[in-house]
Amino acid sequence: MIHLKNEEEIELIRVANQLVSKTLAEVGRAIKPGVTTMSLDTLAEQYIRDNGGIPSFKGYEGFPSTLCVSVNEEVVHGFPSDYVIKEGDIVSIDCGAIVKGFNGDSAYTFPVGEIAPETQELLDVTKESLYKGIAAAKVGGRIGDISFAVQNHVESHGMGVVREMVGHGLGREMHEDPQVPNYGRQGSGTKIKDGLVICIEPMITQGSRHIVFGENGWTVSTKDHKPAAHYELCVACTQSGVKVLSTFKYIDPTAMY
Repeated sequence: MIHLKNEEEIELIRVANQLVSKTLAEVGRAIKPGVTTMSLDTLAEQYIRDNGGIPSFKGYEGFPSTLCVSVNEEVVHGFPSDYVIKEGDIVSIDCGAIVKGFNGDSAYTFPVGEIAPETQELLDVTKESLYKGIAAAKVGGRIGDISFAVQNHVESHGMGVVREMVGHGLGREMHEDPQVPNYGRQGSGTKIKDGLVICIEPMITQGSRHIVFGENGWTVSTKDHKPAAHYELCVACTQSGVKVLSTFKYIDPTAMY
């Protein structure tokens, strides 16, 4: 069931998403060669709790950590560990927090120092596809309009769109209806109505779109071991236009959102 939000609820979701956005920026400043991914998780949990939030991922269906930390060929749901980050890695951080009963959820892929040009292109195209998806999130349209916008941009650059993982509604629950795939046909899917709050989150591969699940039952990696990128923002669809509730501007002041 889809729960449309009123202005007060949208504001509460925005507050939670702003905390998540600031947490991602704090984590991003700590990402450098020589640090472990577990140290990033510790930092994020402390920052969220110090700022009045509750980490929403930790304990969710058994997930052990505050962050999903996915490195290089890992697409999503990587476990923080004693892995030591090195120059040339890309590190995708997915973060969630609850503030006053409402969820925030956002993700960003960070390059570590100098990365390969084709890897930088992957990051750029993935972020661009997110922005195109946001532009298509219009009241009166359909979820498939968002899905098509993402897929069309990504595949025009010869990259792969992961099918098994999708965006979602957000509110009092971290995962609400509707699902928001990153592939699809224009004019298809759920109708976008005033008050719909969703997370748009392209998960894009440099090579084949096919994935494999790790032994831990969570971590998803590319089958061909090529890099993957993941960016996520939360938006509210309203009659006056789309409102982007999370932001990358704490990470990069020049970001579009």
